[in-house]
Amino acid sequence: MHIVDGALSSPVLITGAVLTVIGVFIGLKKMDYDHLPLVGVLASVFFIASYIHLPLGFSSVHLIMNGLLGILLGWVAFPALLVALLLQVIFFGFGGLLVLGVNTLNIALPAVIIYYLCYKGIRHESAKVAAIWGAIGGAGAIIITSLMVAFSLALSGESFVLAAKAVLPAHIPIMIIEGFVSYAAVYLIHTVKPEFITKDAH
Repeated sequence: MHIVDGALSSPVLITGAVLTVIGVFIGLKKMDYDHLPLVGVLASVFFIASYIHLPLGFSSVHLIMNGLLGILLGWVAFPALLVALLLQVIFFGFGGLLVLGVNTLNIALPAVIIYYLCYKGIRHESAKVAAIWGAIGGAGAIIITSLMVAFSLALSGESFVLAAKAVLPAHIPIMIIEGFVSYAAVYLIHTVKPEFITKDAH
């Protein structure tokens, strides 16, 4: 779900960068620094998940896991994902520095939205009910991210409209997989380490 440098217009790049700075600022203010290890682990989950590609015709799509990050981190997903995306740019050339703000916004903002949408459901006393909300969050984050990526491309010129229309359908397999993965992860966390979910520190 990385957009590469040179694909987006200047207004889109500037808007994305400004909104990401705001998101990171809020995330750092809300961060419980006792939970830094958890933040690091979840950022690593995103980092590694991006390497799991599913073939799709002559291209491929990859896992993102921003729904799970949003469920567990809330606004802290912004700084966590910014660092992970920056490392991917530096070491592997994914995306680019100029588009870093937009890429972060497109992945982190859906995570925050999912945090609020699933807040009560994730904290349900039943692990199964919480896990269902986890699945909704995992799949929902992919839908929102796909729409934001498509919107970013469409705003940057008519030449990207066709690519923008293909983003959401291309990520339907990812949406399904991440729904199942998030279901399992939330069920496990709810059963073994419920304080990661029930403690509101985001």
